[in-house]
Amino acid sequence: MITRDKYTRRDVFKLGAAGVLAGTAGGVLGASPAQAAHHEMKFKPESGAELRVLRWTKFVAGDQQGFEENSKAFSDATGVPVKIEYQSWEDIRPKAAVAANVGSGPDIIFGWFDDPHQYPDKLLDVSDVADYLGGKYGGWADVPEKYGTRDGRWISLPFGASGSCMVYRKSYMEEAGFSEFPTDTDGFLKLCQALKQNNHPAGLALGKAVGDGNNWVHWLVWAFGGKMVDEENKVAINSPETIQALEYARELYPNFVQGTLTWLDPHNNKAFVADQVGLTANGISVFYFAKTNNIPFVDDIHHAPYPIGPVGHPTELHLFSQAMLFQYSKYPNAAKAYLAFMMEDAQYSKWQQLSIGYFTHTLNHYDNNPVWTEDPKHTPYRDTVKRMQPNSHAGTLGYASAAVMADYIMLDMVAEAASGKSSPKDAAARAEKRARRYYG
Repeated sequence: MITRDKYTRRDVFKLGAAGVLAGTAGGVLGASPAQAAHHEMKFKPESGAELRVLRWTKFVAGDQQGFEENSKAFSDATGVPVKIEYQSWEDIRPKAAVAANVGSGPDIIFGWFDDPHQYPDKLLDVSDVADYLGGKYGGWADVPEKYGTRDGRWISLPFGASGSCMVYRKSYMEEAGFSEFPTDTDGFLKLCQALKQNNHPAGLALGKAVGDGNNWVHWLVWAFGGKMVDEENKVAINSPETIQALEYARELYPNFVQGTLTWLDPHNNKAFVADQVGLTANGISVFYFAKTNNIPFVDDIHHAPYPIGPVGHPTELHLFSQAMLFQYSKYPNAAKAYLAFMMEDAQYSKWQQLSIGYFTHTLNHYDNNPVWTEDPKHTPYRDTVKRMQPNSHAGTLGYASAAVMADYIMLDMVAEAASGKSSPKDAAARAEKRARRYYG
């Protein structure tokens, strides 16, 4: 357990035109008096308030550094202590479910994807916070708004996505006969085959990896037109389009380094930095680690958006995190003040900069954060949230989509077919049977 008290204060925000919420002033956090009056926002922490916050463990040091510095800045401005606890990516979902079911735990939990839609009646309405932030910062991107809302109210605050791109060694790509990274799935397969022949295989996670595994298998199935459910939320995964995607996966898999069936989120980072693979799908964390640890081939690391499949448009999924404020919290106003503060420009921009864009924003204003253009290697991650689809595609977010995601049905299907454990037809049929347990 890590608390804010273990870290020294850093000057992470400026007072002045932006303003801050004074603990007894009742003003809007991060807004000038004029802005506060305009939005009629008053998040005044309760007397004696203190907050527990649970979030995922870091993959890049700058993420945790910025998050903790911003949290301490909030405490300094309001007098509200904030205790931050960390859990592994895989453990966040069950911890949040337990908190929702027993009615006690952290005030705020930063969870994954559509987890809030599994227990919306346990969450506090945060529409006032979302409306304020959206009004001030250019509105919410489309998919984040879908993730954060249910039945006309905001049940969670979309915080950001650990954007995923293709991460590759440029020299290996050129050695394989490609001057540019392929933009379609046919070219991507040919590149992976050539990299394998040159002993620089690709490596994409096929274990139950919350981020990397889920991201690329959803992209793959969607790229060929497959989908778990149709627009009416009827199970549709066992389709010719899905079979085509799984046949593609069977061609792709032999070009992977050995062991990817058990890879979790850290494995491809380690394999890439150890020069065991020449290509993977990952956040900017590989590049961040290479830069901060003086890896010799850091200049050879490049990024590209996921290729486009036969459907003809981006079909990306990214590890999406939402802040959930539980109804059992004794200090809901303090929690709302904290969430607003963490997403104000002075804090959020710096958090992105310290982690070189490891988390892509959900508010349109942050398209203009200089972090995205100060190094062209950062730029492919800027629009990941705008290129993504919700994990419920093509249906609606809800109990069933969240349960299907938590049960790794898509990931298991692709892993079974790609590895040859099942034929594409059998893998799709099994996925259909499993999905029907949730969708009926």
